[in-house]
Amino acid sequence: MIIFLYGQDNFRSRLKLNELKNKYLREIDKLGSGLKIINGAKASFSEITAAISPSSLLSKKRLIIIEDVFINKDKLIFENLSEYFKNKKQDDNIIIVWESNIKTKKFKNVLAPMLLDSSGKEKPLLKKQTEFFKFLSSQKYSYNFNLLSNTESADWVKRQTALRGGKIRAKAAEMLVSLVGPDGWQINNELDKLLSYKAAGALTQAEVHIEIEDVQNLVRGNFSENIFALTDALSVKNKSLAIKLLDEQIEAGLSDGYLLNMFVRQFRILLQIKQALESGLNQRQIAGKLKLHPFVAQKGLEQTRHFTLPILKNILSQLVKIDYQVKSGQSDYLTGLNMLIASL
Repeated sequence: MIIFLYGQDNFRSRLKLNELKNKYLREIDKLGSGLKIINGAKASFSEITAAISPSSLLSKKRLIIIEDVFINKDKLIFENLSEYFKNKKQDDNIIIVWESNIKTKKFKNVLAPMLLDSSGKEKPLLKKQTEFFKFLSSQKYSYNFNLLSNTESADWVKRQTALRGGKIRAKAAEMLVSLVGPDGWQINNELDKLLSYKAAGALTQAEVHIEIEDVQNLVRGNFSENIFALTDALSVKNKSLAIKLLDEQIEAGLSDGYLLNMFVRQFRILLQIKQALESGLNQRQIAGKLKLHPFVAQKGLEQTRHFTLPILKNILSQLVKIDYQVKSGQSDYLTGLNMLIASL
């Protein structure tokens, strides 16, 4: 049996891998003598086939896990593995190919596999890689873990909270996802933190209930999704808080250029929301038209009430000016952003 686990959401695919491994150890091989985990990124073809080949010294039904083979630098390995698996006789062994570096992307209504490098940059698979991928993905037990949408992520958060013995308000789950984004690893860490915090103050397990205020107070989101906290401060003219929030992002290691891009993105969204609002659209229609999460649309609507259309256009113009001044050597990003905040 061959099981293929892949996709950009490697947190959920890792959960599935652990679930299958634990089931094998629990039901088939409690000592783990038949379990073999192979670093596919560095293993040779002979090392992989040797691990798969039968051995009477081990458990009758064995579990072989091959991790991240698609980033193996030996390009011949994919052709060899394709032939090996196609010609391999069926047996009781379970082979799991777990791949954290592949995502699928739609081209002309066809899903194509893309390889992700260490920086997250996408590139098409080579011919033999593609053939091996097609073979694996055609197996009966092939699972593609694409990133979830915000709505799907919020539902997943609610299910995970319940599995861990707690409860979370729907709005709190939506806010958590809006702050953190689709990063399953960070969502998991934040959820653990929230549940530990609530459990420490609860008298009984039934009282472990995460509220929206808990998320607001404890979760520090990604800046790309959390910038509305900074624009919140600007919308009510709280310049000292805005500068403090900006400094925190610099201390967290985010580059000045990235911060400027996020400012531009957020104020462009606010401008679009303001224009849509003045054209008579409601919150639901605005969220649909601009493809925004309902929570983000709601926050944007609240913030735009404190800005006029000319002011939003002026802020975007100043942000473009800051970018030009930096690239022409007249200023730097942080000085420009601080001056912009001070001028509002």
